[in-house]
Amino acid sequence: MENLNKRRLGADREMSAAAYLRRQGLVILEQNFRCRQGEIDIVCRDGSYLVFVEVKYRRNEEKGSPQEAVGIVKQKKICRVADYYRLAHSVGNDMDVRYDVVAIQGERITWIKNAFPHHY
Repeated sequence: MENLNKRRLGADREMSAAAYLRRQGLVILEQNFRCRQGEIDIVCRDGSYLVFVEVKYRRNEEKGSPQEAVGIVKQKKICRVADYYRLAHSVGNDMDVRYDVVAIQGERITWIKNAFPHHY
């Protein structure tokens, strides 16, 4: 039962993040894109950028800040999934790509643009 509640909470936070990004003018293309390499929470457009967004939630700072949970291993995984997404959707190398993090702590949302570079 606890896993189901965590999953529901995560889905609610991802919906909040998507709504927040829409209010900032981004166009949501896809949520919860999954493939063998993993998952990306939100794929969107911000002007000329194709943006891959990781959403992280923490109730408080007891286990650190939400953005600290997006370490190098997670970043590499997101980049692999993003590469697959671009291949599957025929997105050329001429499209600008960015990796953002939406950190939610309690009810506070922090949007970190260009949170990390692409990892090959």
